[in-house]
Amino acid sequence: MHVVDLHCDTLLKMWLSKGELAFASAPQLESNKARLQQGGVKVQVFALFPPPDLSVEQKLSSVLAQMDYFHEEVLGKNPEMKQIKEWDDIDRLRDGEIGALLSLEGVDAIGEDLSMLTTLYQLGVRSVGLTWNHGNLAAGGALDKTATGLTSFGVKVVNFLNENQLFTDVSHLHEQAFWDVIELAAHPIASHSNARAILDHPRNLSDEQARALFAKGGLVHVFFSPAFVKEGRKAAIPDLIRHIEHFCGLGGERYIGIGSDFDGISIPERIEGLSHAGMMQNLLHELSRYYTDEQVRGFASENFMRNRPQKR
Repeated sequence: MHVVDLHCDTLLKMWLSKGELAFASAPQLESNKARLQQGGVKVQVFALFPPPDLSVEQKLSSVLAQMDYFHEEVLGKNPEMKQIKEWDDIDRLRDGEIGALLSLEGVDAIGEDLSMLTTLYQLGVRSVGLTWNHGNLAAGGALDKTATGLTSFGVKVVNFLNENQLFTDVSHLHEQAFWDVIELAAHPIASHSNARAILDHPRNLSDEQARALFAKGGLVHVFFSPAFVKEGRKAAIPDLIRHIEHFCGLGGERYIGIGSDFDGISIPERIEGLSHAGMMQNLLHELSRYYTDEQVRGFASENFMRNRPQKR
């Protein structure tokens, strides 16, 4: 069964290694090509994420360097990897090919220069999260202590995303910013978020947030960091499925997907049986114990395919 994974930090790990990790099969990469193939991943979204301790200029340099690894290493050396620039490019993937999509995790790197976002769009970015954990010139971040919503610049960013049929990713937004975005965004998603009712953390979605996303046709893709799945550092696949079950109970059955966060999970522990992309089918197998084949196909890829932006 094919999988669409909306989030991995593989490009960041490749950049931090200064080119020492080959995308094809480096064992240090949880979402290398061999593991994507093994796990049945048909579409992988690669995040461009600049470390938070850099200056704006350094963050932009980091994003561009990661994009270079994407084009030269991921695509250039692996003919099976095909860049997705238009949403219907996914429909043209052949057997054995994997779609590769770029996302931007936080707009810190562009400062307050919307023309730079235009450039990143022209280079292939198709999903944008306004913040990481802390606020910037666009919006408040999930871990900010003071409530901060969408700024006037943030409104311009979301309008740009709407005009170009890009996803607006709410996964790292402060709750106030979330509500501002949900009113404005044409294509909101949570690329890697779990249920706050199951594990109370600002990075997880409240029931009200999840319902608002589902009501607007927005996707919620669960992620595999044990720190956001279950109290403590140990979690198993059934613990992750509790988040899916909860979202289904809120009306999200046709809007749930996968956003693994492989190569971006900071703690050493991994969900038992889900330590890299090659194990993705373990999750689908366990889901099949509780859900129909149609529902599992939905979680794996078909919900995304149904709810992606449509060609004008």
